[in-house]
Amino acid sequence: MKFKNKRRSRIIIDYSIGWTVAFIYLCIVRGVGTIEMGSAQFEFWDSIIVALIFGPVFGSISGYAQILTEERVYQRISIQKLLILRLVYAMLFVATLVLVSYAMVTTFFGVEVDLVTFIFEPGSAAIYFYILSVDIFMAILRQVNLMLGRNNLGKFLLGKFYTPREEERIFMFLDLQSSTQLAEKLGHIKYSMLIQDCFNDLGVVVENEAEIYQYVGDEVILTWKLRDGLRNQNCLHAFFNFKQQLIKRKEYYLQTYHCQPLFKAGLNGGLVTVTEVGKYKKEIAYHGDTINTAARIRSKCNDFNKELLISEYLNDELNHDGFVFDELGSITLKGKEKEVAIYAASRLG
Repeated sequence: MKFKNKRRSRIIIDYSIGWTVAFIYLCIVRGVGTIEMGSAQFEFWDSIIVALIFGPVFGSISGYAQILTEERVYQRISIQKLLILRLVYAMLFVATLVLVSYAMVTTFFGVEVDLVTFIFEPGSAAIYFYILSVDIFMAILRQVNLMLGRNNLGKFLLGKFYTPREEERIFMFLDLQSSTQLAEKLGHIKYSMLIQDCFNDLGVVVENEAEIYQYVGDEVILTWKLRDGLRNQNCLHAFFNFKQQLIKRKEYYLQTYHCQPLFKAGLNGGLVTVTEVGKYKKEIAYHGDTINTAARIRSKCNDFNKELLISEYLNDELNHDGFVFDELGSITLKGKEKEVAIYAASRLG
């Protein structure tokens, strides 16, 4: 819950900053070397002060709307209805902005004008178009940020990933059990819908500070910075919280797909290289033996009939409170010369 509130606060802060910058930009464009055609005539610095006041206010409103969209609406309605809902929100947002602006200029700046005249004053249409454009731009920017991963957009724009660099990270390879049989039973379309629902439910892992690195078919790769994954045993709780979310929705899965989806996972941590790859389709990619080992540990889940296996490295680094770790011995993993000790992890209670 703490991280969830932190994520929400980050969205509202980002939107507040974005709208404040957008209003200041509008003040500069319309206030330097130009003459307003409307009844409200602002001095340049007065308009800047207004932008600094109302930017955070409207940014908070816009940010909260984005939070509601992500947590309550997205993936629960069709894309057509989502677009209509977004359009209705944009119209209400513009209407609210107009009413607040009208109250401000008539109350604090002594402008005498009726509401209808104020709404349709010369130049108003351009401002409304600008506001809608900023709203769309902020929404697109948010989607790009979600695709690149938490906090990566700024680093990407600053070129932090252009030159390969090393990071200590934890990786979890999460795979749907009996995927081949389910695909044959459900058919491709129904199976894809099942995967879509499962990965929507996987959203609970953001509360454990997980970053979703890649989706590969019915497999997903989660990652944490080492300190984030170890803190509060986030990398372990993420798996069991996801499992609990699927159990909570058991009736839905049984009624819709006639099955209860179960996942198996492999965890490993260590040093990896992170860099920007691709020319026409760019991506932030991680390379290194740490990732390969995590994938191969996950592949051993069926051999030991265990749902979660972790490496010796993580077993030594993690706090064992609330969990049981069973040593399964050292095994040879495909592509590795040295044997790797692995442990089965389970949560108490």
